[in-house]
Order: sequence, then structure tokens, then C-alpha cells
Amino acid sequence: MSEIEIRVRRFDAPESQALIRAALADLGQRYGGSGDDTPVDAAEFEPPAGTFLVAYLDGEPVGCGGWRSHGDDGGTAELKRMYTAPAARGRGVARAVLAAVERSARDHGRKRMILECGDRQPEAIGMYTSAGYERIPNFGFYRDAPGCLSYGRTL
Repeated sequence: MSEIEIRVRRFDAPESQALIRAALADLGQRYGGSGDDTPVDAAEFEPPAGTFLVAYLDGEPVGCGGWRSHGDDGGTAELKRMYTAPAARGRGVARAVLAAVERSARDHGRKRMILECGDRQPEAIGMYTSAGYERIPNFGFYRDAPGCLSYGRTL
């Protein structure tokens, strides 16, 4: 079994963007449209305000995820753009990325992680709830959209 390697990458790096495009295509298949119209700026993922991570198996980028600051208190991070390529699913990539994202946010002083998810992502919902995330009031771009599910957990 290959070891998962996780590296900090710029949100706008070519390998990050390729994975993000794949993530949006996946969301588009599930929900229609572009997949996610949430406004996202690459600068939001620059330390200390955020970080973006890419996971590699055998040197190939296969997954990603990042966090950006949320709110004005400096204590909350928002998880964004979690994705694992279909060929790498079931190998622990998403859990490794989630743990690394949480560690990065905690290392930058964040005390809580929140996220938006949709009801047509049962794999993600299962992973988040098994990792200790609990339903919270909806927030963000899709807070009033049917099927929006928001989760949070103390880091």
C-alpha cells in the first residue's frame, strides 16, 4: 500500500487547480450547474489566514482540502474544497487530508472548524460525522439552499 504524502500548496497552483476543477465537476454532476458558486479567493488560503493542502500517492496528486478564516473572532476556520480523485478513494486520503487541515488550522490558532456540505454527498457526510462533526445552523453562500447541511467541531 502506498503512503499518503500531504504537502502545502498554493490554492492557485496548477495541481491544486486541477483537483479543484475535478471537485467542482463532481459537485456539478451531483447538484447541476458549476458545482459550487461560493466566492473563493486564492489569497484566503495563504497563511496565517488559511492553508491549502494536496495529497499525493506515488507522487501523483490525488486529493486536496484547505481552510480559510471565518468570522471576525480569529478562532474559526472554514473547510473548503475537500476532494479525493475516484481512483484513490477508499485508501484513507480524505481522512488524512482532513486531519492535516485540522492540524494546520489548530497550529494557526483556530479553535473550531466549520463546513458546508450538500445532502447528495453521503460519503462526505459519513466521514465528517465519524470524525466528530455535528450539525450546526447553516451558514455561508448556500445557507438558504435546499439540501445545505452545515457541520462544525471543536479542534
